Amino acid sequence: MARGIHDSRYRWVIEQLIEARKQQALTQQAVADKIGKPQQYVSRYETGERRLDIFEFIDVAAALDVDALSLIRTAPEAH
Repeated sequence: MARGIHDSRYRWVIEQLIEARKQQALTQQAVADKIGKPQQYVSRYETGERRLDIFEFIDVAAALDVDALSLIRTAPEAH
């Protein structure tokens, strides 16, 4: 079973967050400002250098006006 940032489900969720950010024409800096973190924080989770824990994920989703629970429910199944 895949774990961590290499889990295809995790990468899918991150891709959805990136897409939501881009659709709203938000920069990484704008998202970072909304969650009170440096821009590098956003860059690192987007590139897979850092993994979001569940509470960080909820904060990022809220900053992007993404329903975190719906996103998790629609994630693909593990392979």
